[in-house]
Amino acid sequence: MLMDRRQFLESCSAVGLTGLLPGVLYTQVAERRDTAAADGAVDITTSDIEAAEQLIGLSFDDEEREMLVDALNDQLEQYQAMREHTLPNGAHPAEVFTPQLSGAEVPSGGAEPAWQWPGASVPSGDEDLAFASVAQLSTWLRNRDVTSQQLTELFLRRLRRLDDTLNCVITYTEERAMEAAAQADAELDAGDWRGPLHGVPYGAKDLFAVEGYPTTWGATPYQEQTIDDTAAVVERLDEAGAVLIAKLSLGALAWGDVWFDATTRSPWNPNEGASGSSAGSGAAVAAGAVPFALGTETLGSIVSPATRNGVTGHRPSFGTVSRHGAMVLSWSMDKAGPMARSAYDCALVYDALRGPDPRDPGMVDAPFPFDATQPLADVRVGIYESAFEGDYQNAEADQVVLDALREQGAELQPISLPTDYPLGALLNTLSVESASNFDELTRSGDDETMVRQTTDAWPHVFRSARFVPAVEHIQASRLRRQLMVDTHEALAEVDVFISPSFRGGTLQITNLTGHPCVCLPNAFHPVEDDDGNAHPEHRSPASITVLGRLYHDADTLRVAHAIQDATDWHTQRPPVR
Repeated sequence: MLMDRRQFLESCSAVGLTGLLPGVLYTQVAERRDTAAADGAVDITTSDIEAAEQLIGLSFDDEEREMLVDALNDQLEQYQAMREHTLPNGAHPAEVFTPQLSGAEVPSGGAEPAWQWPGASVPSGDEDLAFASVAQLSTWLRNRDVTSQQLTELFLRRLRRLDDTLNCVITYTEERAMEAAAQADAELDAGDWRGPLHGVPYGAKDLFAVEGYPTTWGATPYQEQTIDDTAAVVERLDEAGAVLIAKLSLGALAWGDVWFDATTRSPWNPNEGASGSSAGSGAAVAAGAVPFALGTETLGSIVSPATRNGVTGHRPSFGTVSRHGAMVLSWSMDKAGPMARSAYDCALVYDALRGPDPRDPGMVDAPFPFDATQPLADVRVGIYESAFEGDYQNAEADQVVLDALREQGAELQPISLPTDYPLGALLNTLSVESASNFDELTRSGDDETMVRQTTDAWPHVFRSARFVPAVEHIQASRLRRQLMVDTHEALAEVDVFISPSFRGGTLQITNLTGHPCVCLPNAFHPVEDDDGNAHPEHRSPASITVLGRLYHDADTLRVAHAIQDATDWHTQRPPVR
């Protein structure tokens, strides 16, 4: 049952927002209406309006307040009329966001990806097989050195064993997996090869719908939810012959690493959470429990768990991978992409995921001419110099990456990003869009069943977002477009650029502008034990990020691959494996 106006007022009081903004006008009169006549004689008053002026930073005189009374009372009735229409989480707004600016065309044509296949023989031990690359598994499957059913059984065993420590699985899809693996083996035995992912097992973040299985979004209110649909990314991987073996954990409603009453752990240090929100995807890949996994990012949900778990994460250009069938937080910021142990593996997966889908109105059709053999001298590589300045923990490892690029022929051109924007205010877009998508959750009071009830958790954000004035939301959108223009101009002379993952505003800016990135491990720092000594096994992974111009995912992945081709951080194995 949806909360009434009094209940909504009480929930706002809990976070100190009572009496501040236009939204509270709807609730301030609730108690008076409870005792009023049935015709609703008690409505918004000039006193209510005066109290609400604090939120918007404006002040009206008595005459102006009197003029506002009737209009605001009419608005209350209009809100109620809207709320009588049920909107599912995935219902799109009339406005369709695109990061593509006027005059900045999507690249067209271009060659298809050029893949190279490793020639290593199949390892004799299960662990070495589990940590093999997607490219290696693909070669062995196609050559019939190993079967999809063997791999599927292997990774299911590993997931079950490792999940006791990592808490990374919400639902196993074993029946579906074994059927898909048997079909893949039959097709491969007959010489019918669908492509690089044919027969390769994987996991998917449990915000992607899979028909016949629960889709919990990692949150208690949706723990029993089933959706009669399958997400576009899962459909694409089905078509590619990949084998879904589990739906992996995510922080509740795609924030953090806490789901239901569990915390997903990092295999590098199980005393730490795996970060999120693609927590299970990062942890399972790192531990060799799946060769690759699907994640999503709105504001760091691929980059952060990729960093914490020491894996590679690709956040694609906005609009190149369909989000149909995925839980929606923000129509203008949500992206879906792969997490794997290498940029090359991410490229293999991205190629299967990308492409238009009429069910996602924000889609574009961009080419993907990935070719790892082309020299780096052909790519204009920038360096976000100011982000590398100063003393920070990963500075030395970051310089190793820059040196590796220079040694391979890259000429690093200095660039700077527009950092004079109020990024916190612009990110209210995420708060407002997500609050809209979970409007019923807030009004019903079911948000109170979620485990995390802090200021850095969705229930609080959804409540506080009700108090963002519509005019300020639109102003933020207008300012965001200026940020997009300035960022486009800042990157005019480069194809990609390198930045520390969490410095210089890079993460916030490029999630607002829709630019692609590849986050890759480049250090494993010591972790102290309870006595203050370096732990003999536990480590704290760190990362660096390659970012690209819009729709230049091929260049972005190509440069990330070049870094990994010259280093071995991505081949390291965690103590929990």
